[in-house]
Amino acid sequence: MKTLKFYLLAVTFSFIFLPVKSQEKERDKIQAANKVLVEFSKMKEKIPQKLFNVTEGIIIVPKLLNAGFVIAGKRGKGIAMVKNTDSTWSDPVFVTITGGSIGFQVGVQSIDLVLIFKNRETLQKIGTGSFTLGGDASVTAGPFGRNSSASTDYKMDAEIYSYSKSKGLFAGISISGSILDIDEKANNNFYGQEEDAKTIFEGNKNSSIQTIAIKQTLSKLFK
Repeated sequence: MKTLKFYLLAVTFSFIFLPVKSQEKERDKIQAANKVLVEFSKMKEKIPQKLFNVTEGIIIVPKLLNAGFVIAGKRGKGIAMVKNTDSTWSDPVFVTITGGSIGFQVGVQSIDLVLIFKNRETLQKIGTGSFTLGGDASVTAGPFGRNSSASTDYKMDAEIYSYSKSKGLFAGISISGSILDIDEKANNNFYGQEEDAKTIFEGNKNSSIQTIAIKQTLSKLFK
């Protein structure tokens, strides 16, 4: 009898604490993404305010793994958020990025990646299935500086702009051909139920400390 009571008690506590435990990775991911944004904003070569002003969506991938010998591969997990019409930001959608390229590349590199979207509709497309960067939407390296003089696309005609940082410095990385997808498991863990990307993007209800913090950071940068 005592054994049965102990079993039932253990099962009860597991149901209470398991959801909290399963959310830790996702909360850590949001916190890491917020740290990436803050670090980017403090760098000497900053993302131009001109681009911030027309941004309607963003993906942040902390510690994207870029590795290989001749044939390089990329793998990372991050979050996507869109800007609402009232200038607030949506709740985060967890995403994955995978891809590869052929070229003379050796070794392993951990990179913080930020993708800036000019149109929220472009970012929302990943909610309907896999999304190929450079295929489903044009992507280019983002400009630096106040006047965007270093931009390869100074008229800012591309749909997506990429910024990557390694060891405290901006680093070039080819992401064309990489695939963005929804991390359904992470979204279910964090929100405690099955939520599709469209519903999350349209929501602004999550009150976790990490979500509130990253929304505040985005509001300061993207005015």
